Amino acid sequence: MTTARVGVLALQGDVREHVALLEHLGADVVRVRRPEEFAQVHGLALPGGESTVIDKLSRQFELQHPIRAAIREGMPMLGTCAGLIMLSDGLIDGIAGQQTFGGLDVLTRRNAFGRQTESFEAALDIPALGTAPVRAAFIRGPVVEDVGTDAVTLASLPDGRVVAVEQGNLMGISFHPELTGEARFHQRFLDRVAARG
Repeated sequence: MTTARVGVLALQGDVREHVALLEHLGADVVRVRRPEEFAQVHGLALPGGESTVIDKLSRQFELQHPIRAAIREGMPMLGTCAGLIMLSDGLIDGIAGQQTFGGLDVLTRRNAFGRQTESFEAALDIPALGTAPVRAAFIRGPVVEDVGTDAVTLASLPDGRVVAVEQGNLMGISFHPELTGEARFHQRFLDRVAARG
């Protein structure tokens, strides 16, 4: 069996943690900063960080259009925190002119949990990942305000706020599994890459 070659969008954010987790799961990982690096991979992880910076740099480094095209073609992608924002079709509280890659039929609010000092952890039941609860770290994370007809909710907080969604080969989550050692989202992502061949 060939090892899946996947990319981590390495423009800004917690790139190293995603790379380490994916390599731990046996993936061949490319740090993607240029279109020629993106052309080598069969799936892409979009890390947490500053969505405004990731947006600007993806345009500056000519990655926006190739990533949008790959989403349309069904490439598996996993977005955490800012990555969820970048995969959302709609955005609330973005800065003027901010753009996303889109693909997830959701409306997402930036910084929905306040400042970094208001970060918290929660145990979430996510049936799609099995019976053991997911330990989720929320750090200035976004929240999904509206889930469209094409997207599916994977996880919500006890107050009903949606914090994980998927649609086809795209998965977006508000929190940081790469920081808590939670590997099941990344494994689900790699399984989808493998299924595409």
